[in-house]
Parts: sequence; structure tokens; C-alpha cells
Amino acid sequence: MSTLTTILLVFIGIILLLLVIARFMRKDYTISCEVVINAPSAVVFSYIRQLKNQDNFNKWVMVDPTMQRTYKGTDGAVGFVYGWRSPKAGEGEQEITSIKEGKSVDTEIRFVKPFQSIAHAGMTITALTPQQTQLTWTNASAMKYPMNLMLSAIVKMLTKDMNTSLRNLKTILEK
Repeated sequence: MSTLTTILLVFIGIILLLLVIARFMRKDYTISCEVVINAPSAVVFSYIRQLKNQDNFNKWVMVDPTMQRTYKGTDGAVGFVYGWRSPKAGEGEQEITSIKEGKSVDTEIRFVKPFQSIAHAGMTITALTPQQTQLTWTNASAMKYPMNLMLSAIVKMLTKDMNTSLRNLKTILEK
């Protein structure tokens, strides 16, 4: 057997092994990140309920200042849709699906490009003191087989980016 044939067979074997491993790996994930903001909960909630405010703190939205944005409905209300299209950030839309006044905002994120996917995100606030608020941001989704092989790397990247965005938000709300 030639060296080239051996290399090819090893390569095919590795790919097959990875595909088998992916078959048994989890496909879904939930990420939760928190930050304590030195501002009243009403101020924090008023800011996070407006999806357009993500332009100021969300790392993913800020990646391309020339991003095309579209809006449908009333920002800060259930049914509002924030759409985006960009060579750097892809294409998709985020819709407010639930608001618990003074407590939480839930959204559905529908990605079109670079790949189709749906994620569910939520921001929940808890007043720690009259001037201090804990904000918890969750993001949950699933990756299809065999893309789930990259799940741990994706979760690590998303967690890092969510924490960066929360630090940006903290800076804005503590001014």
C-alpha cells in the first residue's frame, strides 16, 4: 500500500470517527451570563426592553457599523422585529416574544445567513438594592448534526461575546 493510500485511509477513518462521535454528542445548549449594574432596576429594564439599544452595547450588532437594519412594530413591545443584513454579521431578525414588566424581555432570534438557525434569548433583571440591579442574559439554541461537533467552541465564543456585551451595557448604564 502506498503512503498516499495510507494517508487517505487514515483521513477517511478520522472523518468517520468524528461523524460517529457527533451522532452521540448533545445538540442543544443554554448559556447564562450575569452582570451587576449600579443603576436602579427601572432604568436597566427601560433600556434593555428597547431592541434598538443593542446598537450601543451588543458586540454582534456593533461588528459592522454599516449594517442594514429594518424595524417592524413598536420597539419595546411584544411583536417588535429588529432585522439586520451585513457581510460581516450575516442576516436575520430578532423578535420580542414576551415582556414581564419590570422583570424580563424574551426574544426569538432567527438567523438566515451564514446559516439558518433559531435561538431564544432572554434578559431578566433582579433588584439587589434600590441602586443595584443584577442582569442575567440567557441564550439557548441547538446545532444540527454534524455541526454539533463545534458546539463547545461555539458556546465558548458566545459566552465570551455575551460577557463583553454585558460589560458594555454596564458602562453605558452606570454613566
